[in-house]
Amino acid sequence: MGIFSWILMGLLAGAVAKWLMPGKDPGGCFITIILGIAGGVVGGYLGTILGFGKVNGFNLASFGLATTGAVLLLFIYRLIKNNR
Repeated sequence: MGIFSWILMGLLAGAVAKWLMPGKDPGGCFITIILGIAGGVVGGYLGTILGFGKVNGFNLASFGLATTGAVLLLFIYRLIKNNR
């Protein structure tokens, strides 16, 4: 996938992660996009290791893995921010 596709999938995955885990987070849209893109990488990596598949295109399975990774990163981000 090209960089534009990764950013678009990251935006969507981050938005869904934010919808699944609402709350006041600093950073707004920028952090949501970054968490979504990073979530795609984390979700793809963990999905490959655990045998669920990998993020290899713009499809429903890749989107699910990216969203799962974004939710995981949002959870970790909140843990770090709340413990400061």
